[in-house]
Formats: sequence, C-alpha cells, structure tokens
Amino acid sequence: MKKGFGFLKNIVWLTQLGLSVAAPIVLCVLGSVWLRNRLELGAWVIAVGVLLGVGASFAALWQNLKELDRQAGEDDTDPGVGFNDHK
Repeated sequence: MKKGFGFLKNIVWLTQLGLSVAAPIVLCVLGSVWLRNRLELGAWVIAVGVLLGVGASFAALWQNLKELDRQAGEDDTDPGVGFNDHK
C-alpha cells in the first residue's frame, strides 16, 4: 500500500517546494511596493525586497533539500540487531 501512493508523496513534496520558493519572493516584493507607496520611499526599497525574497527562497530551498536528503538516508539505513536477535 505504501508504494502505491509514492507518487502522491512526490507531488505533495514538489508542490510544497514550489510554494516555499515562490511565496517569499512574491510577499517580499509586494511588501516592499506597499512600503514604497505608503512611506513615499525610493525604488531602492523594491530592490531590497527582491534581495530579501531571493534570500528567503534560497533558505527554504536549502531546508527542503536537506530534509529530502535526510529522508533518503533513512530508507537506506540498516535497522540493526533487535534485542531478541542477538546470538
């Protein structure tokens, strides 16, 4: 049963990855545009927002890839010897 839904797990992970990478950029740019209009600041605020969004997206991507690597490592590990399996 677990193998039958493996593709759904991958689709969910891919969707989460896409949202984790796209959302920070969009939110930081929208926030910087709002801040520029609200406080009448220069266009440099938008550049700062883009840089912050890209940095946050990179951090989210890095975290997701580390988690994927950790999960892949768990599948390959030897379960070891149980208490009753000693000789």
